[in-house]
Amino acid sequence: MKAMILAAGRGERMRPLTDQLPKPLLNAAGKPLIQYHIESLVRAGYRELVINHAWLGDKLTAYLGDGQRFAAQIRYSDEGTEGLETAGGIRQALPLLGNEPFLVVNGDIWTDLDFSSLHLPADKLAHLVLVPNPPQHPQGDFGLQQDGLALQQAATQYTFSGIALYRPAFFQQVPAGKQKLAPFLRSAMAQGLVSAELYQGQWFDIGTVERLTQLSDLLEKRHVG
Repeated sequence: MKAMILAAGRGERMRPLTDQLPKPLLNAAGKPLIQYHIESLVRAGYRELVINHAWLGDKLTAYLGDGQRFAAQIRYSDEGTEGLETAGGIRQALPLLGNEPFLVVNGDIWTDLDFSSLHLPADKLAHLVLVPNPPQHPQGDFGLQQDGLALQQAATQYTFSGIALYRPAFFQQVPAGKQKLAPFLRSAMAQGLVSAELYQGQWFDIGTVERLTQLSDLLEKRHVG
């Protein structure tokens, strides 16, 4: 199975750090955020990786190269300077991802999730990893039934982690160009085509400089320990 890391965001809230570096290359405890993903994916058996890029994408490709030093094969989907949003970016990358289900991970998160544990049910187009709502997103995104069905709305809402498995068919409904993911997820949920699971391990959304600092502190303590 192939995996895609979403790395095309501008990172406006991380400025001025992202004026000179794409957000996935920002360092946490001395290592770029995206490198943690690549190493975790390789450990989980994902060695064929696709990475999209836009803002300062040349710096991303220059640092990562073809992936050989990470024991991976990396191919790139260039979205120009503006980016195509999540659904649009994945749709453009489909020729690189092939005809089988694939994993997608946001490049601006960090997690200790074992990617090899994820499974896409045979009758679903997508499988989402949800997490407990962080302080910055208390309202959550989606609900979850006991049988693992993802819901647009429920009494208890959870936050979408930015980690999911998809079948290519999910993106057949996505027009070319800049497209957000959430409307297409909600449409598929209404048809009962999306499953989910709740992960309660460590997960960080690196949306601010403060949260990047918190992650760095955590990782440095783990390393020392």
